[in-house]
Amino acid sequence: MLKKIARNKVLILDGAMGTMIQRHNLQESDFRNEALAHHPHDLKGNNDLLSITRPDVITDIHLEYLNAGADIIETNTFSGTTIAQADYGLEEWVYEINYAGAQCAKRAIQKYQKDNPGEYKFIAGAIGPTNKTASMSPDVNDPGFRAITFDQLKDAYSLQVKGLIEGGADILLVETIFDTLNAKAALIAINDYCEANKVEVPVMISGTITDASGRTLSGQTPLAFLTSLKHFKPFTIGFNCALGASQLTPYLKVLAQNANCGISAYPNAGLPNEMGAYDESPSEMAAQIENYLKDGLVNVLGGCCGTTPEHITAISEISKKYSPRKLELSHD
Repeated sequence: MLKKIARNKVLILDGAMGTMIQRHNLQESDFRNEALAHHPHDLKGNNDLLSITRPDVITDIHLEYLNAGADIIETNTFSGTTIAQADYGLEEWVYEINYAGAQCAKRAIQKYQKDNPGEYKFIAGAIGPTNKTASMSPDVNDPGFRAITFDQLKDAYSLQVKGLIEGGADILLVETIFDTLNAKAALIAINDYCEANKVEVPVMISGTITDASGRTLSGQTPLAFLTSLKHFKPFTIGFNCALGASQLTPYLKVLAQNANCGISAYPNAGLPNEMGAYDESPSEMAAQIENYLKDGLVNVLGGCCGTTPEHITAISEISKKYSPRKLELSHD
């Protein structure tokens, strides 16, 4: 159904989760439940944990984005790996974090569909890049050193994938990719789970261009990024984060000219100001994104850092005037 709908309309992805969580001014106690009451680490800031300790907050945020026009909502699981959760001593909670993240999104869709019967909405299991890199050394004095191995990454992603799919994710979104080797570990973990369990799950791949050089952190150009990942036959490939909509345009054009799958884009609400905040208004962002639509570049549109339901509403409304980028989704 996802691919059928994508032939006829630009699908709308939701906006930032962290930005919305900040609005709730949550405290340390919000990140704990009875089982975590005496956990020795500080937990405030571990937003993925809120799917367990404050599912009401996360479900309501998802519902806000659905009401804003989102067709696809991302689970609150960006840091849902044993690698990222090791910072909080919560490696053993990873499966539950991902399962609960998907369940929060599922409950939000069920609530939405009670008032909007017949509308299809989808859950994208968010899989972040982790805080390690497989391609580069963190030690400038030892360029051959690696802080993590490929197999360690794959094992970490395997547990996340299991939790997301079993929790109800319809899509898996490998996102904010700065190192394609990390992404390949995630994608192989997905393939392994699907083969072992005889299921098919559409995959979205989204990299991040880190600055005006037009490359990922590990040095790939947009075309190299596409070439190194297209054999996984994703539903979409695209870019998110780091840049605002206008800065992302030339890199999306490269993908659109060369990819035989859908193209996604969910930029930041402009570039951060001196305080790290994002000032671009919904109308300003939507006006820039309209250029993607005029040029027929995209199939999926949403927002990353600094975006809110108001941004998603503006993007959703403007996208209704345009058709999606033409594509042949042969691997239905």
